[in-house]
Amino acid sequence: MLIEIHMIQNHSPANLNRDDLGAPKTCYFGGVLRSRISSQCIKRSIRTSDQFKELLGGVRTRQLAKLIVSQVTDDGGAKKHAAAILEKCGIKPKDDDKSDMLVYTTQGAVQKMAALLQTAAKDDDLANRFGELISQEVAVPDMALSGRMLETGVLKDTTVNAALQVAHAFSTHEARPEVDYYVAADDIPGDDAGAGYVDEAMFASACFYKYFSIHWETLVQNLKGNEELSAHTVGAFIRGAALTNPTGKQNSFAAHNLPDGILVEIKNMPISYANAFAAPALRGERDIISQSIAQLGQYVHDMDTGYGKPQQRFWFSPNLRYSLTVVTDKQEIAITDNNMNSLDELVSAVVHAVGYDWQVVQRFTANSGVDR
Repeated sequence: MLIEIHMIQNHSPANLNRDDLGAPKTCYFGGVLRSRISSQCIKRSIRTSDQFKELLGGVRTRQLAKLIVSQVTDDGGAKKHAAAILEKCGIKPKDDDKSDMLVYTTQGAVQKMAALLQTAAKDDDLANRFGELISQEVAVPDMALSGRMLETGVLKDTTVNAALQVAHAFSTHEARPEVDYYVAADDIPGDDAGAGYVDEAMFASACFYKYFSIHWETLVQNLKGNEELSAHTVGAFIRGAALTNPTGKQNSFAAHNLPDGILVEIKNMPISYANAFAAPALRGERDIISQSIAQLGQYVHDMDTGYGKPQQRFWFSPNLRYSLTVVTDKQEIAITDNNMNSLDELVSAVVHAVGYDWQVVQRFTANSGVDR
C-alpha cells in the first residue's frame, strides 16, 4: 500500500535551496526553465521540523566517537578508545574530532555503545558489539522513512531500504532567477557618501509541485512491525511536510508560505502528477495557484480515466479556498468527495485510512515509541 502526497505551494521571492554559486536551484522541464528544490533539502527540513522532532531517533554525524564519549561518565582516554573501536568497524578517524565518513545511526545505539565502552570487554569484542548495534539498532521513524546506505568495508547488512520516495520540487510554471542588487549604509557616514557595502544576491518566486510516496509495508517492516508507530510516523510526516520550509536565506526573504492544496491518495501503484505541468501554468483569468490546481485536477481526472482511481483520495485546501475539480461538458466535477478544510482533519482522515486513530497514535512519542 502506498500513501502518496501531492502539494501545490506558492512561495514569495526566496532562495530556499541554492547551488554552488549561490543561485536558486533550477531545472528544465517541459522545455522551459523552472525553479527547483532538491529532495534532500526537502527531506532534511521535514526530518528536523518541530512536527517530527518527537519521532527523531536517528543521528547522522562524522563525530560518532565524540558523541559516544559525551555519554560516558569518566571520559579519561575514552575518546581515543572509542575512535579505535570504530576504526575496527571500518570507520576510520580523519582527525581528532571526525571520522572519514558520515555515519547514520540511532540515539539508542549510541547510548548502548557508551555503556559498552565503560566495561572491561576486550577491543575485538567491543568492535563486534559496536558493529551489531550500528547494523541492527535501526528501528526509528526517520531512518525507517529515509533509509540508510552505509558501507564501511567491514560491517555487513547495514543497508536500510527507504520507505519514502521524494521528488525534487519544481515550479509549475516557467521561472527565471532574478538578481537583487543591495547595499549596506554606514550609520556614521564620513565625507564619502557611498555605500558601506555593495553586493548582489539571486532569488526567484515560484509555485511548486511537490510529490512524496510512502510504502506502508516497508515502513512497518523497518519499525519492527510496530504499526501504531508507523501510523504516527505517517501523520507527523504529513504535518512536517505541510508546515515546514527549507531554511535557505530565510532571514533575507522570510518566504514562510504554506501549501494551498494537498492531495493524499491511498493506492497500490505510484503515479507522479508532475506531467500536469509539462505545459507550464500561465497566469490568465486565474491566478497562478488556481491555474496550477486546475491543471492538477485535469491531469488527475485523465489518469483516473486511463488507469483507474485509487482506493481512497483526500483533498485539503485551507478553508477549502481552492477546489480540486475538472470541467467536462461545461460541468464542474469534484475529483473527490473527501474535501478537508483543515490540516488536522486531513491527517486524521489519512491515519484512519491505514487503520488507526490519530489521537491515539500520537501517544507514541520519542520516549515511548522510538528506540533510543
